[in-house]
Amino acid sequence: MGLDARDSRRPLIPMTLGWGVGLALVTALVSGVSIFVNAYAVSQLPDAAVYTTLKNAVAAAILVGAAALVVRRVEVRALDRRAWAGLAVVGIVGGSVPFLLFFAGLAEASAPSAAFIHKTLFVWVALLAVPLLGERLGWLQVAALGVLLGGQLLVTPPTGVRWGTGETMIAAATLLWAAEAVLVRRLLAVVPSPVLAGGRLGVGMIVLVGYLVASGRIGVLGGLSAEAWAWVAVTGVLLAGYVGTWYAALRRAPAAIVTSLLVVGAPITAVLQGIASGAAPAAPAVGGYVLVASAVVAVAATTLRGRALRTVR
Repeated sequence: MGLDARDSRRPLIPMTLGWGVGLALVTALVSGVSIFVNAYAVSQLPDAAVYTTLKNAVAAAILVGAAALVVRRVEVRALDRRAWAGLAVVGIVGGSVPFLLFFAGLAEASAPSAAFIHKTLFVWVALLAVPLLGERLGWLQVAALGVLLGGQLLVTPPTGVRWGTGETMIAAATLLWAAEAVLVRRLLAVVPSPVLAGGRLGVGMIVLVGYLVASGRIGVLGGLSAEAWAWVAVTGVLLAGYVGTWYAALRRAPAAIVTSLLVVGAPITAVLQGIASGAAPAAPAVGGYVLVASAVVAVAATTLRGRALRTVR
């Protein structure tokens, strides 16, 4: 795959499908570690919305700084109004509103419901990417995605799942994140990934800060301890790594592929949780993690062999 016509210098990371798959796996690793760390870090702050806003602010600062270092001004000036409008939409659709919906939904939804709904993200991305992006899935890849879904059902069985306002909010957040992946895949043809990544969290941060002000929670910031700020910094760095590598992967590989590969982050989180607690997960969950890992390997292998998608834009 070649560079966009407006790129006149060689990128730091080659624009190849192989690098896209590799970056997606790095993103999965970061995700697995982040979920483990966030599970503890969020309890160190008095409000989940405040935690999310501060964490996103740290990540936004890192990504905007990185974009300023690696993206030339001429590339930024070349962006038209449509590109800037798309970047703003990404910040709303991906970097702010779904976070608020997700955390609000968690306060009302049952734990099994929340976990099960969110884990279907890769399915929705695949369903949207085929008609909207023209991505094609080979039968081997479809089979691998089926195995991936089966593994997810073993890890997070739908037993105890009910539907209410909380579940609706979480489903809406999941669908917004799926739409974001498709939109980002299109925008990356004209917007450098560091700019889009920084914009996603930068615009999102503005919306989240506005929400804190409107809800009267902004005053919580003054009472945070040094330990709370330290956790915000650590998780913010992890979030910056996640978004940066995720968008770089989407620039090089199909959205359906990238999102499905991210699912391998779940076994990574499970291993870290097992080490921390000293307790092994239940047998069905172990079987699910094995299926997930096997399916991810199959998706990566079939993609790199060119059986699923021949042309990467």
